[in-house]
Amino acid sequence: MKTDSQLQQDVRAELTWEPSVNAAHIGVEVKDGVVTLAGQVESFTEKWSAERAAQRVSGVHAMATELKVHLAGTRERTDAEIAGSVRNVLEWTSSVPAGAVKVTVESGWVTLSGSVDWQYQKSAATDAVRHLIGVTGISDKIAIKPAKTASSVQSDIEAALARTSIADARKISVVLQGTEVTLAGTVNSWAEREIATNSAWGTPGVNSLVDKMTLAH
Repeated sequence: MKTDSQLQQDVRAELTWEPSVNAAHIGVEVKDGVVTLAGQVESFTEKWSAERAAQRVSGVHAMATELKVHLAGTRERTDAEIAGSVRNVLEWTSSVPAGAVKVTVESGWVTLSGSVDWQYQKSAATDAVRHLIGVTGISDKIAIKPAKTASSVQSDIEAALARTSIADARKISVVLQGTEVTLAGTVNSWAEREIATNSAWGTPGVNSLVDKMTLAH
């Protein structure tokens, strides 16, 4: 198990390695295994990339983000301009059903609402918006329409987990309450955790997901 000092050095090295991140503007603190990223970034995309880079590091089991998005003068846009860009990019994204997603913008923060049939459509909407100039944050409130019975949803998720590359998918439990799925148990890495959540989200009828999985030490 890595010490806090070793984990701090590894996270800093990974941030420096990530070409889309200016690591000089990001501070890394580690206490009792919890990594905190703090500082200032120039876009929401850079913030997202920094978080993903830190999660890739072996030994990172918990993380807090205190990164602030500070837009340079040339990147500042009015909320109306941002809303127009969001509407256009959603119309151009073929996997997002026309008219399914509603948009509101306040101080650069974009809120997406509405409903779609699949998680990949929900993800496509947020992915499309993330890279737009002027966006300082995203709230994803897009709902997924229920499509199947609870018992079939649970069995489909369990079967999907069994097909993945997760070392021991049997250690992950699936609990369904209405359209909300809770995943619990242990995984060996952030990558396995992402595989598990993607498998659950890829199942028709899943409207929300609670991740209670922990990383094995």
